[in-house]
Amino acid sequence: MIVRPRQSWFRLLFVWHGSVLPSILPQLGFMAAVSVLAVATHGQVFGEKIPLNATLMTPFGLTLAIFLGFRNTASYERFNEARHLWGNLLIASRALVSELLCYLPDKAMAKPATDRLLAAVYALKHELRGTDPEEDLLRLVGRREAFQLRRDPQTSSAALHAVREQLCKLQDDGFLTDARFWTLDAQLTEIGKAIGGSERIASTPIPFAYGVLLHRTVYTYCFLLPFGLVDATEFFTPLLCVFLSYTLIALEAVANEVAEPFGLAPNALALDAMARGIERSVLALSGRSLPERVTPTGSFQLT
Repeated sequence: MIVRPRQSWFRLLFVWHGSVLPSILPQLGFMAAVSVLAVATHGQVFGEKIPLNATLMTPFGLTLAIFLGFRNTASYERFNEARHLWGNLLIASRALVSELLCYLPDKAMAKPATDRLLAAVYALKHELRGTDPEEDLLRLVGRREAFQLRRDPQTSSAALHAVREQLCKLQDDGFLTDARFWTLDAQLTEIGKAIGGSERIASTPIPFAYGVLLHRTVYTYCFLLPFGLVDATEFFTPLLCVFLSYTLIALEAVANEVAEPFGLAPNALALDAMARGIERSVLALSGRSLPERVTPTGSFQLT
């Protein structure tokens, strides 16, 4: 996700990177060509005038705008829930490590559980994006345990289970009382909820038919728009139609990006930076050396 400092109204007019404009330029070019054709033919197709005007197009446009608003709300709800889940993952991970460090007689005893916890975080990130977690697992838990974890189709859940096994062993060995074990187990449950919630969002997209209906409606309206405006706006039709098409098509494109919060689009969650932030947070509590922050190129920042 691209996060910028607050910018002036004038600079916002020319923002390119992170906007959906680069991805919809072909569509806008097509709409401009249709608008020029409508002006050149005075709104006629095969010699017949299309019986549309601005008055007829207005209620259709208003209805479509309301429909797009509902679509964007549904998409943002998925994005917002994903953001909260990863925020809870950070909170629970930090609390778990902090409690381990306070409850155990030696801070070094918390290292195996901490490393497995971080393995669960990074494995979840890779599962949500469909990428290979091997490099991160090798770095965190070593080749042998990484191999064992990857045998489970849900690597993040397997790593979390390994943390719980470690806590049970510490309890059996007398290093954790029952009350403290229950406190730690409650944090593990919260982490499991964040993992399960993220998997639910990733595996349950917005119904396909809903997106297809909106997509077809947007492009049909934009295609007919110049034929409805040409009598009223004449040579200004291409300019007005491209601007209106940009608004509608861009809203659909933004909704599609935001609806997939774990993807690689500029407006998706920055899971690389968020996972690294969790790692730095728990390692700082443990007094261990910190890895470098995940920073973007150029002047933008990831969060």
